[in-house]
Amino acid sequence: MGRVWRWVWKIALVAVATPLVLGLLYNVVPAPSTLMLARWAGGQPVERVWLPLDDISPNLIRSVLASEDARFCTHSGVDMVELQGVIDESDGLNAPRGASTITMQLVKNLFLWNGRSFIRKGLELPLALYLNVVMPKRRQLELYLNLAEWGPDGQFGVEAGARRAFRRGAGDLTARQAALLAVMLPNPHRRDAGKPGRGLSRLAANLQARIPREGAELTACL
Repeated sequence: MGRVWRWVWKIALVAVATPLVLGLLYNVVPAPSTLMLARWAGGQPVERVWLPLDDISPNLIRSVLASEDARFCTHSGVDMVELQGVIDESDGLNAPRGASTITMQLVKNLFLWNGRSFIRKGLELPLALYLNVVMPKRRQLELYLNLAEWGPDGQFGVEAGARRAFRRGAGDLTARQAALLAVMLPNPHRRDAGKPGRGLSRLAANLQARIPREGAELTACL
């Protein structure tokens, strides 16, 4: 029995240490997402072209920040304002997307799995706080834009998403194209920036109207 417990402790130690070590390592090397790894393991296609943040259109950077996490530059990895709203209004599992910061989504993409559960949320919050300590905001955003799923057929990262939707690189996106890509992020399997319906077009137009009001605060930490 003692031998079994020693193995349990070893496995637990590896499980805890792995994201802590990788969080440091991913400051300097490109990272895959758990979803990308799962697709590779299942023999499914993965399309991802790594793009430095400086090569990504500022239109896209502002659009994603405004859409996904407008307080990205000021929170500590977890947006306590949004999180408190979720606690007040729900059980925390049916949270609006705004309660999940880019750092939290990055943690999910790097270390965890899709789906909603208390276990995943319980892991996601402390890992987001840790990642925000060991990784600059600029690198967090660069990783996120290169890991997010941007298409239904294994398109990961904004370069693959932009080429699929508009046949152009992510550095050449117009404000309208950037807004369309940003608002498709919550559901890239059902939303198509390249063929937007009225609903997606309306979301993109509303996002474009918001960005000038939110101003330089969106990118102050970059």
